[in-house]
Amino acid sequence: MTELDAGPATVHFADGEFAVLKAGRFVACAVSGRAIPLEVLRYWSVERQEAYASPAEAAQRMAAAR
Repeated sequence: MTELDAGPATVHFADGEFAVLKAGRFVACAVSGRAIPLEVLRYWSVERQEAYASPAEAAQRMAAAR
């Protein structure tokens, strides 16, 4: 990656995988705002196109959406 790729990535979330649309090193957690490096990104919502830093943030977001 170049210095230009050091910022946030633009990502499309699908079932079980994601595609990087714009190069970057991280995405922001939709709940906490915490930066999630792409290499450790494991939790997201396909429906909402949001990333989550951990199962706790994902559960918090799902509970708030009810």
